[in-house]
Amino acid sequence: MEKRGGSFSSLRAYGVALLETPRRLVQRMGAVSSCNEELTRVKARSGAEMQRSLRWFDLLALGIGGMVGAGVFVTTGKPARTLAGPSIILSYVIAGVSALLSALCYTEFAVAMPVAGGAFSYLRTTFGEFPAYITGANLVMEYVVSNAAVARSFTSYFDSAIGFNNIDKWRLKVHVLPEGFNELDLIAVALIIVLTICICYSTKESSAVNMVLTVLHLAFILFIIVIGFAKGNVNNLTEPANPANPGGFAPYGVNGVFNAAAIVYFSYIGYDAVSTMAEEVTYHATDIPIGVSGSVIIVTVLYGLMATALCTLVPYDKINEDAPLSMAFRNDPGWEWVSNVVGAGASLGILTSLLVAMLGQARYMCVIGRSHVIPDWFAKVNSKTGTPLNASIFLGICTAAIGLFTDVAILIELISIGTLFVSYMVANALIYKRYAIIEKKTTLAFLWALSWIAIGFASLWQFQGGRGQSCCLAICGLAAIIVTFVFSALVAEAKQPREWGVSCMPWTAAASIFLNVFLLGSLYRISYLRFAIFSVVATIFYLVYSVHASYDAQCRAASLALVPPAAVEIHVIE
Repeated sequence: MEKRGGSFSSLRAYGVALLETPRRLVQRMGAVSSCNEELTRVKARSGAEMQRSLRWFDLLALGIGGMVGAGVFVTTGKPARTLAGPSIILSYVIAGVSALLSALCYTEFAVAMPVAGGAFSYLRTTFGEFPAYITGANLVMEYVVSNAAVARSFTSYFDSAIGFNNIDKWRLKVHVLPEGFNELDLIAVALIIVLTICICYSTKESSAVNMVLTVLHLAFILFIIVIGFAKGNVNNLTEPANPANPGGFAPYGVNGVFNAAAIVYFSYIGYDAVSTMAEEVTYHATDIPIGVSGSVIIVTVLYGLMATALCTLVPYDKINEDAPLSMAFRNDPGWEWVSNVVGAGASLGILTSLLVAMLGQARYMCVIGRSHVIPDWFAKVNSKTGTPLNASIFLGICTAAIGLFTDVAILIELISIGTLFVSYMVANALIYKRYAIIEKKTTLAFLWALSWIAIGFASLWQFQGGRGQSCCLAICGLAAIIVTFVFSALVAEAKQPREWGVSCMPWTAAASIFLNVFLLGSLYRISYLRFAIFSVVATIFYLVYSVHASYDAQCRAASLALVPPAAVEIHVIE
């Protein structure tokens, strides 16, 4: 029974709330909201509205700026040297195709429901409160960790741009701290603080700054590509510097190509941040599809060209893991100046990437706050700036704290899993949205079957089993096709999008599900450990706070409508 003042009004009230946790979980875990609720009542909880000032070119620049910068400049070195070799080019293409399929799914939701919550809001209107909360929490965590990694890499490239070539001069070593956490990066912290101030001030001005930086950055990228192709040697695509190392275009085999694709998927973090800008877009039905999908296509082409330039410049076993493009020119007499140019270009790219990602993470946090599963304080939009000020400041502090201590190599191993998992969930949600109104059980059965087939395929892929393995993989692949074909033949679409929709459904979303699961199966074990630990912590928070705050909000809404709480309609996924 609801107590006056809510679950947190006193210690006794909270004790009663904890005893009622099982009953409240049943009501709230699967509770869904409608698109109309998200666009009206839920959105109104932020107080002031976000300013609608962005157009398609703003979104395109935000998407390109958000992705190019963290990618080739940060993540290429290690997977190219240890996993894929020159075939890292294919890894970027595979990751790009997966990102594009996911971007299409995001776009349909963003056009139908132009709110700042991105994947969190999409999942809340399909699978309910708890699935949305756990994926949203992991995505925000991923943003914070990846932004910290990108900020620390800025220091390396800034050092290269000004020609110091000694990263130790910029970092303060504290010997009492454990290895990997003992180099304090004050430059990274300063950068995060400056960008936090920028995004707090105005989204439109932040977009204008991003536009200028992105144009300059693209000029640097084209310069790198042209110089790389002009100076490169195609023999480097097949011959290592050390003959004792494996040779060929794919020295570590097809497994290495896909394992590297899972790592470099981090390079595409940014397109989903653009979808969180939907609430600030002027013409969402036309601008969002161009901005989200267009930016992924452009970036995939750029990544492929840049990776090709890098692999022709340097044999894969001599690629520098920390600053691959910059160091490719460092030891070549007469070309050292290019290293400085690359460092400057990478620094600009990292600035734009950080700016867009920090814009996105704050909006995710804001909308999660609107749902009451975290304190309402995060949902507030400042009436003067039209930005989620509280969420921006809080996440800026968290990012700066992680970026101050933690080594880039450790951070990179912890990312990609959250983005891949959320992309997987959004693709499932799109199929559910399109088909489940009439055939809910059949749709859920199809999604479960497709996911388990994909898990089986990904698991088999990790073993070297010769012809038997190939047969099993073929069976899994054929099973996925048959299951999707049967579903599409038996179940008709129950809901057609009114303004913009993904074509070739359910095949497009099914391909996204399969590819995301496959890439998830290629990640480091430590990524799963991070994901599991954080998910457990987030679940505990949900049990001790979120479900009770959400239940209180439900009761307040019922009392305002003069309806007993028990009569409030709760939609629960069966």
